[in-house]
Amino acid sequence: MRPISTFILAATIKNAPYLMSARTLEKSRIVLIPSQDVRAVFDVDGNFARAIVTELAQCYRSVIKAQKDLKLRTSLERLANHLLRHQKRAGGGGSFELDFEKRRLASVLGMTAENLSRAFEGLQPYGVTVEGPRIYIDDQADLERFAKPTPLIDDHSI
Repeated sequence: MRPISTFILAATIKNAPYLMSARTLEKSRIVLIPSQDVRAVFDVDGNFARAIVTELAQCYRSVIKAQKDLKLRTSLERLANHLLRHQKRAGGGGSFELDFEKRRLASVLGMTAENLSRAFEGLQPYGVTVEGPRIYIDDQADLERFAKPTPLIDDHSI
């Protein structure tokens, strides 16, 4: 999750058990709002209710995009597209640092740490070099040709 995000909002609205847990990867400030208060305001404030529905719709779309990423791409393509998205968030330069350790990245991408290591090696012909947490993309166009990013999976703003 990235700031500013909601967590277990669907469980709050449905008054149902939550199906997830989370840990922060860095020092964070978290606001806990009692579920009954959220539901009470939802019932009386149309703007608040629309904001909640919009957030839930965005979360749903993010889950669908993550599923499409896992099901429609190889591990190499998932890594390549993740790196391209990360590079864009980091300002678009030729190098950037990973947000978290590689073992966690492997988990996010649906692979083992060993497979992630092989995937990084597999991206070397497309201009990707790894030095610890620093990633270098020497041939952006070649990596994009291989990854074939699509807004229907990779653009989280739509």
